This record gives sequence, structure tokens and C-alpha cells, in this order.
Amino acid sequence: MESDKTNKNGTKKSALRRLGSSVGRLTRAKQRFDMPNVEGGLKIIIATDAWKPQLNGVVRTLDTLGRILTDFGNEVRYITPNDFKSVPLPSYSEIRLSLLPNRKVAKIINDFQPDAIHIATEGPLGRAARRFCKRRQYPFTTSFHTRFAEYANERWKVPTSWGYSILRDFHKDGETMMVATPGLVEELTERKFGDMKLWARGVDLEQFVPGDRALLDKHERPVFLYVGRLAVEKSIEDFLEADLPGTKVIVGEGPQREELEAKYKNAVFVGSKFGDELTQYYQAADVFVFPSRTDTFGLVNVEALACGVPVAAYPVRGPLEILDGAPIGCGVMDEDLTKACLSAYENRDPVACRTWAENFSWEAATRQFITNLATPEFDNQFWLRSAKMID
Repeated sequence: MESDKTNKNGTKKSALRRLGSSVGRLTRAKQRFDMPNVEGGLKIIIATDAWKPQLNGVVRTLDTLGRILTDFGNEVRYITPNDFKSVPLPSYSEIRLSLLPNRKVAKIINDFQPDAIHIATEGPLGRAARRFCKRRQYPFTTSFHTRFAEYANERWKVPTSWGYSILRDFHKDGETMMVATPGLVEELTERKFGDMKLWARGVDLEQFVPGDRALLDKHERPVFLYVGRLAVEKSIEDFLEADLPGTKVIVGEGPQREELEAKYKNAVFVGSKFGDELTQYYQAADVFVFPSRTDTFGLVNVEALACGVPVAAYPVRGPLEILDGAPIGCGVMDEDLTKACLSAYENRDPVACRTWAENFSWEAATRQFITNLATPEFDNQFWLRSAKMID
């Protein structure tokens, strides 16, 4: 994987007959030559500090992305905390911080010889992968999933301006930073981020479907459901304090669980759920409640809609992009969360919810991810063809 030092005698073109043989060859995409003929799919590294067993939208997004890419005949190698010795993040034990990852990250990339490197998070693994790419002058892409600046301010009182300064520095050297919604692009542009491309989120429309509602029949209805991390930045207490009839069901784990469970004894805490069991909780609910003001998208909202369940949320980034233009039967946004919950229940329309969710296709989102890998001399069609994803 050494840098190309060849002269103009055509050796470059010969060495690039199959782009998939190394990241070093992809580096040469920044130079001017004929596009190579790639067969057999792409090899893609995804470096992420967020991974299973965490239950959150970032993990499900990256997991689903890899599955779909693999289904189309590509090869995906994740670099995750599971590959390293790690310690829990102070005050947030579910997040693992990998220890001294630089050398092992370099070995993984060298051994795998990917065609593209995507860095999904700004933690130790993301920084190790970024360091490797910068030292070798390999192109890489990043994505903006988490409002780290707001989280750090909420948890440790770090000024938000400091947090965004750190994030800008992290993302500035990538080919592009992928962002979930146009509204977030606009916001980050105001914060002086550059080189952004849209990477929409999708939902697994085969996994999340309307179904049997009996699972939660043992609880007084209506059932208002929350799915996600139990952490202060999610504003879960806004939901738990709301004066609502019926039952509040909480799916997920997090640093706030013990505190919330002790304080709100009438709520039902069931822990983390995955796969078909998670789908069953969505299916059995009457309204899905999303109290967070800090998420960049909120994939759980689309999963609930796909199961025929309306959403109640604040009118903030994420819900605004998901529910914009949707029939009222799909959900309600209001600064009064109690009002939003009650209105969403009164106007619920399971068929409209499912129909609206079908606008969020994971296959389309994955194609968008692939086209965002474009580098000079290698355009969108080249990447789609290489990933076997030409329509």
C-alpha cells in the first residue's frame, strides 16, 4: 500500500486495473488518468466508536448500511470497540473508549486493503482512522451523527462553541461530511462547516411492519412508547412528566435508567430490545413519543411509523424533516409535548403512517452513501457501478 511513485510511462494505469486492491490505489483517484474497470464489488472500511450492544440510531444506521452493501456483493469491514481493549466513558458506561488504537487500526486497514474508508464517529477509533488516512494521504469520508457539542455541554458543561470547534477540525480534512437532512446542512453551514453532502436515513421496511398489538394489552391503554438511550440529553423526563392517560413504556438502557425508574414508578421500563422483539413493542404501541431536542434525525421515529404508529415530538430538527408534509394521522409536533401526544393519539391513522414511512427507503439511502464517495476523476456512476448498485 505504498504511495504511487511511478512516472508517466503508463505504469499508473496498469497498476490501477482493479481499484479494489488497495486504498493506496484509491489515493491516485486524485490524479488524472482513465477510470479503471472495477469488478467484484467494493471493499469498504467503516470506523465507528458506536457499536453493539448499544441501542441507538447510529448503530442501526451503520449496521443496516453494511448489510445492504453486502447483499449487493460488496465487502464491509467494521472497525469497532469490540476489536480493542476499552474502558467505559465516564458517566456513560455503554459507550466504550478504545485504548491505544492507532497501531491496530493501521494494521486492520493495511490487511483489508479497502477501496474506501468511511469514518462515522469522532471518538478514539475515528481519530485513529483519520490519523492513518492523513499520514498516508488516503481520501476518506466522514458523517455527522451526533450533537457532541450539545451532549458535552449537557453532561460536563463544556462550552458549545468549544465542542463545535473540535468537530469542525475533525471533519475538515475528509473528502466530504455526510449529513442526514437539509435542515442540518443549513445549520452546520452557519456553524462554518464545509464540504457537506446529504446522506438520508432509511428504515428496514421488511423488519418494521404493522402487526399484532397484543404484547402491550396487559397495560392500560393508550400506550405511549419511548425507544432509545436513557440519558439526560434525550429529555425523557419531559415525556415522563407529561399528564397522559394510559401507560408509558420505556425501551432502552442508559445512565439515567436507575434514577428514572426510581422516580417514575408508574412507567414501565423493559430494558433494551432488538430485532423482532423491538418490532413487537413498536407494533403494540398507540403513540411513539420522541422528546429529544438534540438528535440529528431520530431513526426510531421512522421505525415507529413503519409499524403504523404515529409520532409525538417537539418541532425540532429530525422530527421536522421526517414529518414535514405528512398527513396529521402520522403524528403531531408541538412545544407542548402533552398536547402533541394526545393529538397524535386522537388522530392516529396506521395506514397513513406506514405509507409515509415507505418514503424512507434504505436502498435509496445506501445508493446516496455510495455516490458520496465520489473523488476527482471517479464520479457517481463509477461508484454505483463498482458497488453493483446501478438502477
